[in-house]
Amino acid sequence: MDQKLARRRFLKIGGATAAALAGSVTTAGIAWSSPTAPPTRLTDGVFTLGVASGDPLHDRVVIWTRLAGNPLALDGSGGMPSRPVAVSWEVAHDERFTRLVRRGMTMARREDAHTVHVDVGGLEPARWYYYRFRAEGQLSPVGRTRTAPAPGDLPSSWTFSIASCQNYTAGYYTAYQDMLAGNPDLVVHLGDYIYEGGAQGAYWEHMPFRTAQRPAGPTMTLYRRLHWGRLATINMLDTRQYRSDHVPDIEADGPAAWDPDRTMLGTEQMRWLVDDLNTSTSTWNVLAQQVPFFEDPDVGAENDKWDGYRVSRQQLLEVMASGRPRNPLVLSGDIHANRAADLKLDFDDPESVTVGVEFTGTSITSGGQAAATVRHDPDPDNPHFRMAGTGRGHVAITVTPQLARADYRIVDTVRQPTSAARTVTSYVVEEGRAGLAPA
Repeated sequence: MDQKLARRRFLKIGGATAAALAGSVTTAGIAWSSPTAPPTRLTDGVFTLGVASGDPLHDRVVIWTRLAGNPLALDGSGGMPSRPVAVSWEVAHDERFTRLVRRGMTMARREDAHTVHVDVGGLEPARWYYYRFRAEGQLSPVGRTRTAPAPGDLPSSWTFSIASCQNYTAGYYTAYQDMLAGNPDLVVHLGDYIYEGGAQGAYWEHMPFRTAQRPAGPTMTLYRRLHWGRLATINMLDTRQYRSDHVPDIEADGPAAWDPDRTMLGTEQMRWLVDDLNTSTSTWNVLAQQVPFFEDPDVGAENDKWDGYRVSRQQLLEVMASGRPRNPLVLSGDIHANRAADLKLDFDDPESVTVGVEFTGTSITSGGQAAATVRHDPDPDNPHFRMAGTGRGHVAITVTPQLARADYRIVDTVRQPTSAARTVTSYVVEEGRAGLAPA
């Protein structure tokens, strides 16, 4: 992640739900001509929104930018002309681009909000790369990205951070500075990447991942699967588009919540997930999704969390209990608070078998400034909760063949452009032993 990721301007770029981090920004001045001569000159500073990358496979990664000389233009054009703009791109082993690996050209078009979305293939596994774009003499910042390990490899470790809920009007996104210092392999964003309203079709269709394809119908396929060698399978779920309904909230433990026809993921996505869990050979099986999976009767009426879809959740709990997917690890956000929870086959029975664990991260800024608090084993009505906390920040997670560790990182403030951060608590789960323990 480059140092500009922590700045508020970064927040307008298309997000990466599983974004490979970009590196330090530079403007290495290597001149090479644009493939076409522009009929009219672009305004200066068309790379105001920076660069991003995401969806790493072992041999490829998606790189992204959007041309916008005036990102806040009221007509939604980003200050760009209506004509297409030729954009060249380069990928290299070094940030000075003396060892080029791939290069090419694509067109940024008005109907796509002048975004550039390149699926760069032919890369080496488990390797960092640098990338940049050029448009009519203007050079973008340099981003740093990486590929996933080869399918047969077992990495000694995998580091990533989870983030969610970043409201542009609620504060500075200072948690990203702390992520940069941790040098993670990935950032997994779990939802509410942007709160601003308005028509954003081009924004969503051209985020930096390869499976954002719009099928016939009102939704587009955002769920997908990544592999970190043999160490982990990461199922990125979509719990927003395929829910049975968006009617007013239902009683979380009422009859409607147990309706077998109610589904959180939709039939196709649920089958896709269960089939993988039943056949996975990975050491860790990660479910990265938007909303809390654990039971929380104190929440009350809900229709957008798993408590409102009990039969669907129970189906997944039973798959986890079967032992076929090793070491289930659920990631969630949404509630603007930290949680660490054991996942029970029967949440109503504290003695029920533990089938997996869940790490829930607080918001980046949503809810505004909040004091950091941590309570261990906090709720007698929810004995599966191991920790509940408040504050703003992210969760830094390290996975090895032997254990997974979650460090809950809280920033001191979101009211200033920069902030110190600290770990307020940490939890681990050992391979082959479902259940959380304090680190």
